Amino acid sequence: MRSIGVVTTSRADYGVYLPILKRLSREPQLDMRLFVTGMHLSPDFGRTVESIEKDGFEIQEKVEMLLASDTPEGVAKSMGLGTLGFAQAFSRWKPDFLVVLGDRFEMYAAVVAALPFKIPIAHIHGGELTEGGIDEALRHSITKMSHLHFVATEEYSRRVIQMGEEPWRVIISGAPSLDNLKEFVPLSPAELEARVGMALPERGFLLVTFHPVTLEFERAGEQIDNLLAALAMIDMPVVFTHPNADTAGREVKNRIREFVDKTPSARALENLGTRGYFSLMARAGAMVGNSSSGLLEAPSFKLPVVNVGTRQRGRVRAANVIDCDCKKEEIVDSLNRAISHEFRDSIKGLINPYGDSNASEYIFIRLINTPLDEKLIVKRFFDLPRIL
Repeated sequence: MRSIGVVTTSRADYGVYLPILKRLSREPQLDMRLFVTGMHLSPDFGRTVESIEKDGFEIQEKVEMLLASDTPEGVAKSMGLGTLGFAQAFSRWKPDFLVVLGDRFEMYAAVVAALPFKIPIAHIHGGELTEGGIDEALRHSITKMSHLHFVATEEYSRRVIQMGEEPWRVIISGAPSLDNLKEFVPLSPAELEARVGMALPERGFLLVTFHPVTLEFERAGEQIDNLLAALAMIDMPVVFTHPNADTAGREVKNRIREFVDKTPSARALENLGTRGYFSLMARAGAMVGNSSSGLLEAPSFKLPVVNVGTRQRGRVRAANVIDCDCKKEEIVDSLNRAISHEFRDSIKGLINPYGDSNASEYIFIRLINTPLDEKLIVKRFFDLPRIL
């Protein structure tokens, strides 16, 4: 029986994993277990490990690592605690494959700890660019420690190979989160409004997710203030989802709470789950902020997105995305364009560049069929042809 470990750090990556977890759990010849860490275990972020337990997936280990501090020192110390915690976890149970996703510092700690154990790493969403954050360096570092690469687009595949990874290791799977759409049934308007706690006119509210830009964390307060000032100038209800546990994340969260407390037509939500979040995307007039979901999932909903600042700079984007600087006037102008009938009409036939909603099957097949041998573990650097 082949054993598969999956590292999940937050509600965000858990929603992406969900189709993969369901597919792996249906295979009787697989022993699939979760390593749960990061924001999942924190009361400040909704203790979303409880949602995983309700879904019935087996949790192998809960690895505590997040400090209360979100200063640079606090984040660095959390990474160290995570490495120690995962080292102890892997000494108790060493999976045949460890599945990791993306670019979070919590994920990086797990991969670093797995390296001395010679655990093969299957990495999802490598090759992407997010030039505004430390995630950029973490993602590419995880790529070099990984043995299989499930990338979302052909461009990302080329980039991973450019980093010296052998082409046979790189699989264009598309984005796994899109697989959720095959089974997605939106919450009814009444159910959604009950969860949010206010009326939500169809196409008449804004969905906002804004995370600190970790390479610009000193400006986090200024940036969220500019965004909030712009939102105050748009006469539409606003639904916020909370930011990640990044450097200066609590400052962003506190400013959002202050805005919501004095704005009757605004709400901030800790955790709606994948179905609730997608239901908001299906009904929103536009999405605003700097979340990757604006680039990955929003095109499937034909949802206009105002992408603010540098956090997602470099990622592949569809025509639903309007990029702007983190300045009040630019955000207001971009929002007015995004909510216009002309812009929404222009993206009616949009095709999502991130895949065909079959990623979980591609990933499943390679995880069960790749031989666990020396060829997998011992990596050779793949040199590109020399260009004269």
